[in-house]
Amino acid sequence: MPIKVQKDLPAREILERENIFVMDEERALHQDIRPLSILFLNLMPKKEEAELQNLRCLSNSALQVDVTFMKVASHEFKNASLSHLNRFYVEFEDIKEDTFDGMIITGAPVELLEFEEVDYWDELTRIFEWSERHVTSVMYQCWAAQAAMYYFYGLKKRNLPEKIFGVFWHEVQHRRLPILRGFDDVFLAPHSRNADTPLEEIRKCDKIIIHAASKEAGFFLGSADLGKKIFVQGHPEYDRLTLQQEYERDINKGLDIKPPVNYFEDDDPAKRPLLRWRSHSINLYMNWLNYYVYQRTPYIITDIKKLV
Repeated sequence: MPIKVQKDLPAREILERENIFVMDEERALHQDIRPLSILFLNLMPKKEEAELQNLRCLSNSALQVDVTFMKVASHEFKNASLSHLNRFYVEFEDIKEDTFDGMIITGAPVELLEFEEVDYWDELTRIFEWSERHVTSVMYQCWAAQAAMYYFYGLKKRNLPEKIFGVFWHEVQHRRLPILRGFDDVFLAPHSRNADTPLEEIRKCDKIIIHAASKEAGFFLGSADLGKKIFVQGHPEYDRLTLQQEYERDINKGLDIKPPVNYFEDDDPAKRPLLRWRSHSINLYMNWLNYYVYQRTPYIITDIKKLV
């Protein structure tokens, strides 16, 4: 089934070239089905890139998914097109009375700041609180996962002496839980961050179930409140070339950075990157949509408030 987006969203043309089924609002109205309503809070500086990557991962579901894009109002995004934001994005005040089946909150390039130093922290915590009564399940990605674990459970992040950068092996834990359906015992996933919430501290928190972790990269996947909160301290949504682009960007800035681990063929930056995490990434999104959103959300979407 398709992803439903605005008819003139730039990502739509790219997705259609990749044979991904995308429909606009007019066609969706003629389907006798209630689509899953997903709110996408995009904190990444490159808005269109984050849209495309996440829409790719959502597109393999047998469910119709209706995506609403949201930005924070208390921050000016200098790398994003103002016309794009005005046309395709809403702000919290626009949707605060609404309910959503699911929500994705992306990472953000503010990880070296203390959470309270981030200029939109107050707004973000209002959204965290709002989501408790207005969203069935929220997927927090990378920095957003760190921020949510800090806000809800007091887990502090730490700045790292060296960036965790590359594609790392992870071991599955608590295999019987639905979020891990179809996962192998070990799997690859990308990381790109200068800070993390330490695995040993998360283990001390009896509210969070750890689903997957890496000996090199630490915590990757966990959940709380029976899956109402899904924490992903990594970037399963990344495309083949994303880490390469980040590496070249940092090299051009004159930064002393090593090539991404386990990423380029023969670990040679001159060679094509290997895409080795896509199947598990799609599986993660599909498990979340199916078991934690679709099978738990009420048909009358406003009844979500009664589930709390």
